[in-house]
Amino acid sequence: MRASEVAAAVGGTLEGEDVDITACAGLEEARKGDLSFCKDPKHVALVEGTLASAVLLPPDWSRGAPCSVIRVADPDHACMAAAKLLAAPEPKREPGIHPTALVDPSAKIGAGVHIGPFTVVEKGVVIGDRAVVEAQVFVGEGCRIGFGTHIYPQVTLREGTIVGADCILHCGVRLGGDGYGFVNMRREDGSISIEKIPQLGIVEIGDGVEIGSNTTVDRARIGRTYIGPMTKIDNLVQIGHNVKIKGYSGLIAQSGVAGSTEIGYGCLIWAQAGISGHIKIADGVQVGPQAGVPQSLDGTQKYVIGSPAMSLRDVAAISLAPKMIQKLRLEIKAIKEALAAGRHG
Repeated sequence: MRASEVAAAVGGTLEGEDVDITACAGLEEARKGDLSFCKDPKHVALVEGTLASAVLLPPDWSRGAPCSVIRVADPDHACMAAAKLLAAPEPKREPGIHPTALVDPSAKIGAGVHIGPFTVVEKGVVIGDRAVVEAQVFVGEGCRIGFGTHIYPQVTLREGTIVGADCILHCGVRLGGDGYGFVNMRREDGSISIEKIPQLGIVEIGDGVEIGSNTTVDRARIGRTYIGPMTKIDNLVQIGHNVKIKGYSGLIAQSGVAGSTEIGYGCLIWAQAGISGHIKIADGVQVGPQAGVPQSLDGTQKYVIGSPAMSLRDVAAISLAPKMIQKLRLEIKAIKEALAAGRHG
């Protein structure tokens, strides 16, 4: 693809040679044939040292570049648009059931559905039109999969799981495994036994949800574990039984939500944050990286961090306290010295 074609596609203006562009890359790793981008003047040294054939830069960039330049209002967004044009097309999954797939005769398969090799679809399953269920997926008894949902290889949907329309489940997602439910029982002889609490509910996933690789969502003890519409979940996230996420929220890698917690609309749970069970997180709250949340957040604290989690303002005040104390010590010392000097003057 020529640089002039890229410029036309992203609404930019080409300056310099009309070079060939084959891929997108960051400024430091870019090589001949690559397109890169920069929007922040503080990275001027990276632009000056890049080996890219062309760079997307904002209209007010004045430092130049050692290659062709495409000036565009938003270089970041334009680079993503160009990357889509340059990327190899995704594999196309044609409608049909692979001969190695095991599909129970009672399953209802919609129009235009793709079912890949060695996938198992048990009895009573309903799969909506144009869904894609790739290789080695297990779809348990009574599951429902909505219109246009794409399920990547080696996903497990345990019995009764409901997945809405236009969802994406990446490789290794596990929906509907048992939640952590055990109780310690003391026997008559004084010994302790650990009894399992049956997990009899289901998992329900709303429309437009995307779940990253190797994330698990536990089935409810009773009722349902619910992930609301348009929620986006990263890789390696753990969601416990009977959790309810209202929707339009994000959970980042290695975060965990314990059982029966409710997360409101538009929340963002950052990486490695841990949320205790049986609490409520109000709409719009952000839980910072590695934060520990032991109690409900009512929304008066819109961003919390630390363990136990506190508002960003409180964390800043605490971190400033040692400096304030030192400043007060110096002021008191100066006052004492002034008083002493006055007594001896």
